[in-house]
Amino acid sequence: MLILDNVSVSRGGHEILSRISLQFKSGEKTGLTGVNGSGKSTLLKLIAGHLSPSEGKILKPKNYKIGYLAQEMNPAAKHTVLEETYLAFEEILRLEQKIKDLETELKRQESNSVELSETLNTLLYQYKISGGYDYKGKTEIVLKGLGFSKEDFDKPLDTFSGGWRMRIELAKVILQDNDMLLLDEPTNHLDIESILWLEQFLKNYPGSIIVVSHDQRFLDKLTTRTIELRKNGKYWDFPFPYSRFVEHKKDLIDKINRQADNKERQIKQTEKLIEKFRYKATKAKFAQSLIKKLEKENEIEREESRDKTFNLKFEISVNPGKIIFEAENLHKKYGEKTVLENLNFIIARGERIAFVGKNGMGKTTLASILAGKNDYTGLLKTGYHVQIGYFAQDQSGLLNPEQTILQTLEDAATEETRSKVRDTAGAFLFSGDDIYKKVKVLSGGEKNRLALAALLLKPFNVLILDEPTNHLDIPSKKRLKQALQSFDGTLIVVSHDREFLSELTHKTWEFQPGGFKEHLGDVNEFLRQRNLQTLRDLETSERKNNTLKKSKKSDYEKRKTLRKTYNRLKNKLQKIEAEIEYTENKIKEMENTLQNNPAQKTEFFEEYNHTKKQLENLYNEWEKLSLEMENIKL
Repeated sequence: MLILDNVSVSRGGHEILSRISLQFKSGEKTGLTGVNGSGKSTLLKLIAGHLSPSEGKILKPKNYKIGYLAQEMNPAAKHTVLEETYLAFEEILRLEQKIKDLETELKRQESNSVELSETLNTLLYQYKISGGYDYKGKTEIVLKGLGFSKEDFDKPLDTFSGGWRMRIELAKVILQDNDMLLLDEPTNHLDIESILWLEQFLKNYPGSIIVVSHDQRFLDKLTTRTIELRKNGKYWDFPFPYSRFVEHKKDLIDKINRQADNKERQIKQTEKLIEKFRYKATKAKFAQSLIKKLEKENEIEREESRDKTFNLKFEISVNPGKIIFEAENLHKKYGEKTVLENLNFIIARGERIAFVGKNGMGKTTLASILAGKNDYTGLLKTGYHVQIGYFAQDQSGLLNPEQTILQTLEDAATEETRSKVRDTAGAFLFSGDDIYKKVKVLSGGEKNRLALAALLLKPFNVLILDEPTNHLDIPSKKRLKQALQSFDGTLIVVSHDREFLSELTHKTWEFQPGGFKEHLGDVNEFLRQRNLQTLRDLETSERKNNTLKKSKKSDYEKRKTLRKTYNRLKNKLQKIEAEIEYTENKIKEMENTLQNNPAQKTEFFEEYNHTKKQLENLYNEWEKLSLEMENIKL
């Protein structure tokens, strides 16, 4: 078990994490979420020991081993893929070297030394129980699962892109014998097939896992607990995967805001009483006690019902012709390697196409060719009045780090859109003094938002997006998807994010060596076709669906009962609130009568005291019902 005890982290006078106390049990799989800048990577660095807390402490057992996959990449080493991945087995490699040295020493001596032979046998035994005879096979399985071919194993590391080198880092981390894995965006550079393989591998991983991911389906498949870090330094921690957590959070926010409404109403009531009795000698003591009670009240806290995200609207510039792109024998090679071979296709106006498939099959290459950013052989015709908006995979890396947000957007704007620069910045959550921040201080998600904002200031009727969701938080991805769903132009999107692609496109191009295979329907239909190829798969799927339906039905019945109880209490509470208002008005009328004519009969004062007692009982009953409602977990 690993424990965080009242841990805080401050940087530059700003508190990033505030008094966080968490426990992580052995084998537990936790999703760590939150908007960009809420401190997710900071928390992982703390647990990994790469950062020290400003306050509090981190407790873990002796010899507790933690594997950490960071977002930052180290420079490429002068190793092959296999040599670099074998570095995960530090102890085994150390034993290998000792065995090698000892065998050399034994060969050098004229007669075998009994002592050296015994030492060698001991080392060979240690090597065996450490997995020395298995680690190479395990390494190949993991590398293949992450998309490498056998031909890649002996290639130098510096011939691979940063995304592929990140896969090697991931392979090293998951191959180590760690008690806990810390994975910061492990799916960012993976294709769909590799993500599916990683899901299954991590499900069976015996140690604890804390994963930061903006891939909602990945989190739902893998995790059983969700921790959300919030901008105010606070956090929420619930024993659910992400989708269930979101549902629970919505109900929790409603509850918090109801409590805030009730508290606000009580405070206003108390303030009225104070104002009424403050200057009355007979009630001064009572007024003072109310003032003290009010002073002890904490500040009213409310929660936004939705995560604050940017609102996007992609408007088409002009209507293009019916044909957007037409290719004949389109061909692309990198050196001796053919990536695209004799492609023939037509993309018509209004089509919405997802490019999916293993990395290295040409998705990004074709996207860049269509955008006019890459050369090729063959014929590619671009249609009449076609204006392309292109978001490259490394688009945020093309931003000038020394420019401010405002300067970046002003440079991207045309004469027609220059007046919209500040409004666009605000729509992407860059408001106030934020627009004067330099690009180099922005997080990965903020840079992506800025690059998208810059794209929005240019005219287009065709959108080509290559991995636009990398580094975007889940709520921001949702808003981007909504904007793209309402876009009236032609859409081509390269993505490995199943949730993002779901119901976004009408066709799926599955890239294979040399070209692609077209599937009608979105990514869900594509995956269905790929995964349910036998009746056995279909039966398994149906059994799972039936079990899920039963579970959902049971949950529904429980929620239905709770909702019924909650509504009954709510109706009762509303009636009591009406009685409170009526009784308060009655007391007010009686007090006005007393002010105008103090000489009243005994019966009047008896009724007055009785009515005040009634009001006190009503307040008590209201408080009791409110507490019952708060305790109902809808």
